[in-house]
Amino acid sequence: MFILISLNNNIKTQAQQTASATAAINASIITPIAISKTADMDFGNIAVSSSSGGTVVLAPAGTRTSTGGVTLPATAGTPAAAAFTVTGQGSYTYAITLPSSATITDGSSHNMSIGSFTSSPSSTGTLSSGTQNVTVGATLTVSAAQVPGSYTTSTPFTVTVNYN
Repeated sequence: MFILISLNNNIKTQAQQTASATAAINASIITPIAISKTADMDFGNIAVSSSSGGTVVLAPAGTRTSTGGVTLPATAGTPAAAAFTVTGQGSYTYAITLPSSATITDGSSHNMSIGSFTSSPSSTGTLSSGTQNVTVGATLTVSAAQVPGSYTTSTPFTVTVNYN
């Protein structure tokens, strides 16, 4: 005895299914970060021994100290830290990049080196209301018997700011 069962009625073909979704696209344009100089760096008047050099440390606050054979006369000149204004998007933070070194010259063959740049704020700032002032100091190395004269940079130093 044979029983024949037809399966054709029970087989269903599956149609291929597809699905899709949508997403919105957004972008926010913020105020670009910018920096502008408001004052140059000036180490002021400096005296140096003929037998011993030293350094002048100019703090970001504009105060000076000296080491070795360097003295700071009572007639100080106009010592000042370099000053900058940073502008950009309010409440954003940013990184400050300072130079590693610079050289000042009397326009002849006499030079002095500058290093150990420091800033206030130090390394990172916050743009409260979209602006912040940055001051920069450094250390000037003065050789023994440094030739008297007025020394300046042939190329100004660069301070760079970038949003974090």
